[in-house]
Amino acid sequence: MKNINISNQNDYLEILKSINYRNILKHPNILIAANFWEQDRYFAAKICYSFMRAVDDMIDNYKAENTIIEDCKKVELLNNVNTWISQIKGQNEGKLIYGELQNVVRDFKIPLWPFEKFSQSMIYDIYHDGFPTFDDFVEYSNGASVSPAAVFVHLCGITHESNEYAEPVFDVMKAATPCAMFSYIVHIIRDFQKDQMDHLNYFAGDIMEKYGVTRKELYDIANESMKISPGFRMMMGEYYTIADRYRLETYKIIDRIKPFLEPRYQLSLEIIFNLYLMVFERIDIDRGQFTAEELNPGLNDILIKVNRVIENFKAYEPGSNSSDL
Repeated sequence: MKNINISNQNDYLEILKSINYRNILKHPNILIAANFWEQDRYFAAKICYSFMRAVDDMIDNYKAENTIIEDCKKVELLNNVNTWISQIKGQNEGKLIYGELQNVVRDFKIPLWPFEKFSQSMIYDIYHDGFPTFDDFVEYSNGASVSPAAVFVHLCGITHESNEYAEPVFDVMKAATPCAMFSYIVHIIRDFQKDQMDHLNYFAGDIMEKYGVTRKELYDIANESMKISPGFRMMMGEYYTIADRYRLETYKIIDRIKPFLEPRYQLSLEIIFNLYLMVFERIDIDRGQFTAEELNPGLNDILIKVNRVIENFKAYEPGSNSSDL
């Protein structure tokens, strides 16, 4: 992958063939899409997401192995998150491991708010076990999902000016939110079984209560010791409907910002959206069993989907105006 101008279907298909999927297992959808970028932006994305993933895994892995986080461990995890965000802001010295991330944030003009909001959501994870209401979940998602998505959209939207990058001309948070929320809800449905086995629950308490679903029922359905109840299906149906609303908003947002992006970055947005759309289309509210095997597409499915997106891709020319963004 080189910093060269690519603009035709054959170029994109060659990039698809060149992707090393073993190296992007932690962020497959994001990094599959980012492989179509210029090399420097791709590596900027890898650095940002590797650090975000490390922080997220630090907390989730502990929860997977321990049903309760002891107070002393909470303090330790909190200190680790605070050290991470302080290093990004350049407030602490001596942690050379963070230098690469600091350089990326500076050189690519990435704002600090995605990292700040992300750290706030990670701190929420340390001190809470789930979400009392769907509004609580949405607030958490602003950091856990919208923030990583905003980094992706930011890197798509920056432009070269006088040998350095200029910030996107549109509102990155507004542009990133619909697809981030769509993909996150799809992700939660897809990973329901795995999350329950890891003592993680992302379904809001008020929606669970609305359909008479308990935490024990979720766990029992996940480990296949209990048949799926009508209440569980109705709960999943509500989440599916919410995801569908975000899906429709995502189409509109992509159309609005594509004129501000070079063709390869337009394509990458369509790829990442379609990779989650592929999972969304596998969800069967009425008859599905919501298992990992049922909802996770295989590598061949992914390749076919991306190939189809490339074949159907039509670039917009940059330069249009949008009063909404």
